[in-house]
Amino acid sequence: MSRTIKRTGRSKTPPAEAKRSRPATAAVERVIREETPGSHLPAGATRMPGPPPASPDKRGKYVYCIVRADEALRFGPIGFGTPPGEVYTVLYEDIAAVVSDAPIEVLDATRENVLAHERVNETVMRYQTVIPMSFGTVFKTRDDIVELLRGAHSAFQDVLAKMENKVEFGLKVLWDRDAMIRQIEHDDEDIRRLKSEIATQKGSTYFARVQYGRLVDGALQSRSEQYVSEIFEALRDVCVASRANKPIGDKMIMNAAFLVERDRENAFDARVKALGGKYDSLTFRYTGPWPPYNFVNIRLKLERAK
Repeated sequence: MSRTIKRTGRSKTPPAEAKRSRPATAAVERVIREETPGSHLPAGATRMPGPPPASPDKRGKYVYCIVRADEALRFGPIGFGTPPGEVYTVLYEDIAAVVSDAPIEVLDATRENVLAHERVNETVMRYQTVIPMSFGTVFKTRDDIVELLRGAHSAFQDVLAKMENKVEFGLKVLWDRDAMIRQIEHDDEDIRRLKSEIATQKGSTYFARVQYGRLVDGALQSRSEQYVSEIFEALRDVCVASRANKPIGDKMIMNAAFLVERDRENAFDARVKALGGKYDSLTFRYTGPWPPYNFVNIRLKLERAK
């Protein structure tokens, strides 16, 4: 039976199910911290020489993520809109929000908008730790963002410390359900005998078919749980944390996210590939690295100013 191990662009889940597929044969781009020669500024960012860009009337500030920063930075036109909006930081002490101008309204989770949100987070995470914000986080003014950073400063610092030099990988595991049922029928004598009885029995086979269905469903569930448990256990010592998300559809038996130290990426890669070789009846879809969407949950309760 054929197997597939793909490490591609982001699939989950965070912040929505929009995907960007990358060729399965392409080498996976490593995300590392890069420094501009002769400067402490990271590649891809420039100092903001003056005040942030002026917002047109009735426009707010869309927040993509929170980072450590000791000076205001620009990241270029990579944000929302057509053409893409300018992305820059709003600074408070040693942390900053990465923002761009946006309408003060509920943004639709269209593919274009979701990909813009992800694009900014992935660009910024190339050289430093990020706390990704939920899709659709818009503030009225710069002062509102500064107030958020001031009020939650210690909490943001704590999360940044915990996520330091860590990235997220996604792993979806699928099987061919019909092929697995045939394998179960081959392995389980009771199921095999019951199927034979149904095929040769005269008259109604309703109750026999119900019993057969229950036995097969139970065997599929048991085998699925065994595979998932073994895969989680095999990856436990090459990741910092893991999270199981709900599988999607009948073919998917595992939909998980793993938090991995940057210097352990090669070890994690090797372990996933070894698992793909071991379980040749399963298909592994492996994505990343990404910001830690599954391991950071920032929920803001905003009240309208009176």
